[in-house]
This record gives sequence, structure tokens and C-alpha cells, in this order.
Amino acid sequence: MKIAEILKKKRTLSFEVFPPKPEVPMDAVANTLNKLSRFAPDFISCTYGAGGSQRGRNLELCATVKNIGQIFVPHFTCIGSSREDVIKVIGGFMDLGAENLLALRGDYPPGWEGTKGDFSHADELLVFIGKEFPQLSLCAAAYPEKHLTAPSFESDIACLKNKQDCGASFFITQLCHNNAALEQFLEKARKAGVSAPVIAGIMPILSREPVIRMTLSNGCSIPAELAEIMGKYDKDPEGFAKAGMEFTAALIHDFQKLDIAGLHLYTMNKWEALTTILQSAGF
Repeated sequence: MKIAEILKKKRTLSFEVFPPKPEVPMDAVANTLNKLSRFAPDFISCTYGAGGSQRGRNLELCATVKNIGQIFVPHFTCIGSSREDVIKVIGGFMDLGAENLLALRGDYPPGWEGTKGDFSHADELLVFIGKEFPQLSLCAAAYPEKHLTAPSFESDIACLKNKQDCGASFFITQLCHNNAALEQFLEKARKAGVSAPVIAGIMPILSREPVIRMTLSNGCSIPAELAEIMGKYDKDPEGFAKAGMEFTAALIHDFQKLDIAGLHLYTMNKWEALTTILQSAGF
């Protein structure tokens, strides 16, 4: 089923998973999704590993999601991809029964200064996929606190509107820990003519170093409440995890008061903490 159609009827709940290392079977991912099935997710997005690693297992991951009865949304980045690559890879997704796809530029691997492919940006990729696979419902990324390379917040909002014009029927945001920032982003996006549904992406706060790493790589801010947790539990991993889960549950509660079309949680292939968070948030 197309996610764009689901979004017309309800606010969605969805999860992101990534493929394990080549020598590791998909059993742990399947177990995570089976455990989280109690929350009746509307779809599962299937990404690569860090820095685009394990890209070759993306199709296998999608098949795993399909086999447990969930709607899968493959990620596809234009990094290093020719037009022929796009047709071949997405053709594989289509053979598996894909109806949705998240089209991204992707992060440059270390040492790269461009995509080294036929597409430089996600908007170009969206147009090409839309022509070659018009039956797909296309999703694109949104950045509540501006993409790192965007010269201004306004220019980034303009890029978002362009993605919509190029075929994106809904958006999933990059992680955001700041309710006020997300609210401001949504207001500016709507004023700029972005009418497509926006799903809020949330990374559960479980340990200190990933928060720092992901914040630096994505350009999002650390609000005062989270900074206080990071300072208070600097040498206490268990205390940090408990406080971080409480912070995440509160963030989910606050996000649901905004003009969002759904919640998309990055599972990091772990179900226990996410279960606690969602239950605390009222799910």
C-alpha cells in the first residue's frame, strides 16, 4: 500500500532498521520487528549501514520486512549511482513488490567531494525515478534545523518545496531533539507552499556518544533539557539511558501536538528500549 494514501487517513507510526554486517544473519532484525509489531507500525524504512555501508544487503533487508508482513520502504541514495544503476536497483525493489521509496542524495563517503554519479541532488533523482517508475510513491528527507551545506534556512526550505515539485509525496525529517525548532520549521515550510505530509524522525536517546556524533553529523541542536542530561550523567551510562528514554518519550508527546503526519523512530535495531519509550509515551 502507498504511504501517501495511508497518510490521508491517519497519523502514522513507523520504524527504521538497517542491515547487519555481511557475516551476520537477518534474524536479529526480524526479531526486533516482531517484538515491535505490538505497536502496529504502518511501515518500516530500510536504510544502509553507517556511511552507506551494507548497501548490498538493502534488498535482503526489505525482503525480511516483507516476510514478516510489514510494508517496506527502501532507502536509495544517488551517491555513486548511474542512471543504469538506479533502474537496476529499484527494479529489484519493484520485483519484491515495493510501492514506496525514500529518495536521497546521501552522505559523501570520506574523501569524496561529489556524488560521483549521474545525479548531484535528491531533486534530480526524484524526477528520474518518477519518470522511470511512476507507480512508486516517493518520499524525501527534510531538515528541521537546516541541512549542513545549505547557505540559509530559507534556501533549505526552498529546496524542500522543490523536492515536492519534483515528485515527493511525503517527507520524513532528519532527527530533531528540539520541539520549538520542529514547530518553527513546519510553520515556515507551510508558508513556503510545502503541502505534503511531514513525518517527524526521532532518534531515541540511549547513550551519550551517539547523541554527540549524530548531532554533529546532522547539524541539529541539543536543547537545554538534553544538555543537562548529558552533563549530569556523563559518567553514569545507566542513569543516562533512563533519563534519555524519559526525554525521548516526552519529546514524542510534544511532537504529537504539532502539525506532523506521523512519527518515525530510528530503532538502531534494538527493541527493548524503544518498547519502554513508546509505552511511556502512551502507545
